Amino acid sequence: MTFKKSSKYDTDFVKENMMGPNSMKMLEEMAESLKFEKGMRVLDLGCGRALTSIFLAKEYDVTVFATDLWISATDNYERIRSMGLEDKIIPIHAEAHDLPFANEFFDLAVCVDAYHYFGIEENYLTEHLAPLVKKGGQIAVAVPGLKKEFTDGVPEELQPYWCEDMDLTLHSLDWWYNLWKKSDSVSIQECKELNCFEEAWQDWLSCDNDYARRDIGMMEAEGGNYFNLVSIIATKL
Repeated sequence: MTFKKSSKYDTDFVKENMMGPNSMKMLEEMAESLKFEKGMRVLDLGCGRALTSIFLAKEYDVTVFATDLWISATDNYERIRSMGLEDKIIPIHAEAHDLPFANEFFDLAVCVDAYHYFGIEENYLTEHLAPLVKKGGQIAVAVPGLKKEFTDGVPEELQPYWCEDMDLTLHSLDWWYNLWKKSDSVSIQECKELNCFEEAWQDWLSCDNDYARRDIGMMEAEGGNYFNLVSIIATKL
């Protein structure tokens, strides 16, 4: 895939603000299945350092509510203002179970490389996220995943890099599909592996970042055998 939109951004700026696999490329690929209209309200949940929010505002001329728990609204506002997007992006500091928005406020909700930290709860989609989206609006999520569930335990080569929360957060495409299928609030539009897996990860591993350096060994051990990026898009009923 050619990333015509995300490739326009300054490489140093993107790498300085990445917090995992290149979220702009993940979002650009997902966006092929999303409907955008100028001025629509978009929730960017778990936006990190607002790279995806900046991408959405600049590329699709939408109003973005850049919401994150780990990164302060002030920190993100400085980044947003440096890009001249303070009239397009509203930074919000909030926890995913306590989002300060009205029901049916958003035309679209996206969550890139964050949903697996809270959306693994069976009722999260129905009780916390779907109510915020208008009927007919879309919900789009991309998460690090597994090609298949580790039913016989974590492979030996990955064990040195494995931590307890990965048992909870990393799942297969089928696992995510079955979880969302339980919700009577949405209709699943698509659930697939993203083609940008290798490129998005390479961008992250090349960052001058302690967390990125930590992941180099894990990805070498993984060797393309176990991990993927899962995208799931649904329509609010």
